[in-house]
Amino acid sequence: MVRSRRQSILLSVVVALPLLVAVPQSAAATASAAPAKSFASPSCDPIAALSADHFPVRARIDNKWLPLVPGANTVLSGTVEGDDGALHQHSIVATVTDLTKTINGVRTLVVFERDFDNGELQESELAFQAQDRVGRVWNIGEYPEEYENGKLAGAPSTWLAGVARATAGVGMLANPQPSTPSYLQGRAPAVDFFDCGMVAKTHQHVCVPVGCFNEVLVIDEWAPLDPEGGHQLKYYAPGVGSIKVAAAGGVNAEALTLASTSTLNPAALAKIRDAVIAQDRRGYRVAKNVYAHTSPVGRLAACH
Repeated sequence: MVRSRRQSILLSVVVALPLLVAVPQSAAATASAAPAKSFASPSCDPIAALSADHFPVRARIDNKWLPLVPGANTVLSGTVEGDDGALHQHSIVATVTDLTKTINGVRTLVVFERDFDNGELQESELAFQAQDRVGRVWNIGEYPEEYENGKLAGAPSTWLAGVARATAGVGMLANPQPSTPSYLQGRAPAVDFFDCGMVAKTHQHVCVPVGCFNEVLVIDEWAPLDPEGGHQLKYYAPGVGSIKVAAAGGVNAEALTLASTSTLNPAALAKIRDAVIAQDRRGYRVAKNVYAHTSPVGRLAACH
């Protein structure tokens, strides 16, 4: 996968098309791709300490800006600049599963994200998210399998909170405001993962291929350990989730917009479930030093 931020880009766009504004794209101005402010500090701190006591027993994520509803299937598509300087067709397909995995005492929801470059699978990732009782969505860990020429090459960037000094971070605030300080989105020293975020803009009007949205939130993200990567601006529509990704400087610039969103039928969701269970099982072999500290994924229906 070629992108400057290691955190999952989609992490959910839910089927909420009634929230679209019926305005032709040609007649609507889009939000600026430039950050609302510059960031002098290359680092960031945790907004709160992770505690399993702060999370409900059942994994459920209904954050206004990052809702994760099982069965939601979305596609972001666009381009990414390769190491050769050429633009490559790039797409990310994400499905919110009905599976859960307990990590560091927190029951997470599993998001299945597949990353394609010029139509070829580059990465297949299990992203583990959880919402605390305050309403913040946390990044608890990632198991990203990397592929080369269609074959599994490994998962060297795997990290799980509580293992090898990895620290969970906040993927989305409960009430994001421009005055909020920068915050840690996740850190794993063993794999050089360190992501930060800050609210850049609010109340934006943004148009993408599926339509136009009001009250869009823009989050500026960067990796202090990768200054050449620049910043990414991620756009979130209320009740929908991620609708756009834009680059603000840096190498391997990525530009993506929401191309489609749907809800999988039971048969299609079952196929995704089987694929995720199989990948989760591989994790105990491919990334055994990290994965050995967790139990296998399970169905949400069994977690009442």
